[in-house]
Amino acid sequence: MLQNVAVVVLNGFTPFELGVLCEVFGVDRTDDGLPAYDFAVVAGEPAPLASAAGFTVSTPYGLDRLAEADLVAVAAVCDSQLEAYTSSQFPAPLIDALRATVDRGARVLSVCSGAFVLGAAGLLDGRRCTTHWRHAPALARQHPTAMVNPDVLYVDEDPVITSAGTAAGIDACLHLVRKEQGTRVANGIARRMVVPPHREGGQAQYVDRPVPVPACDTLGEVISWMQRHLGEPVTIRQLAARARMSERTFARRFVQETGTTPVRWLTGQRILLAQELLEETSQTIDVIADRAGFGNAAALRHHFRAWRGTTPQAYRRAFSPDAIPDAPEVIAELSPVSLGPSPAVYTPSRSLAAAYSSPS
Repeated sequence: MLQNVAVVVLNGFTPFELGVLCEVFGVDRTDDGLPAYDFAVVAGEPAPLASAAGFTVSTPYGLDRLAEADLVAVAAVCDSQLEAYTSSQFPAPLIDALRATVDRGARVLSVCSGAFVLGAAGLLDGRRCTTHWRHAPALARQHPTAMVNPDVLYVDEDPVITSAGTAAGIDACLHLVRKEQGTRVANGIARRMVVPPHREGGQAQYVDRPVPVPACDTLGEVISWMQRHLGEPVTIRQLAARARMSERTFARRFVQETGTTPVRWLTGQRILLAQELLEETSQTIDVIADRAGFGNAAALRHHFRAWRGTTPQAYRRAFSPDAIPDAPEVIAELSPVSLGPSPAVYTPSRSLAAAYSSPS
């Protein structure tokens, strides 16, 4: 059951992430025929608690309130406070309370850097999880048995649910509502919040992760040529000839100087060009596919989804809606129709190592 929800707040909390939890679970929507939750904001350490924006909050609820909650959610903290907590430790009474929550069969959910609190309680050990893509490497280092995936919007490893950065907390919360109370309730909350009940893709589409330009000793001229001719078909044989090397020597030298293979490097550069064209032009997907060297829209969609976790059209809608050719008017009311399982949920085929290695 999902009726009683407690949200834990620590010093340095970030207002938006706390607001996400308050908006989903703390607003009375019974006038729309939606269930109300017994909701409380709980001080994870002695109040008043200072936000990252400089204001303070005070709540009458302490950690004893967690004992009756069906769901205990942990809000995010700002980067500087996260460093302070991890260099010392999170409050021991909170850690004990989170462990007790899971032990008695209730759920815990983290938003963004709140995953570090769950990690400190040992609740991520042996589990798949996520956090903001900027924090994912640190979470993996601090909790080596946790299976951290930085590409997804949330991971449901019942009874532990973790979400990625900021607005991904909405996705995780709506997922849990849908799981426990059905599509009608989740869509109803989404309509009131004016957000989609599902989002396409994962965090990869929001990560500024360009393929690094190497400081090449011998291949600088060839790589510069590749960058200027991304739209043209090219083979390893042609590149090796341009470098005046055998194909085998060229491939080995390329990996040594760039850290990746010629094909993977070239695909990454083409993806970046496609992103730029999607954001800054109104050209069709077919034209962009040709200009970026993918040949056709189907190939672009295949590689774009593999590298960015979404489609070119969805990426354009997210980052440059004005560039969509003949864009229809925006529909003011969100559709109540279920869109099916979210593609942003973790799938076991992805690991941290795989997520940080660009697809071939």
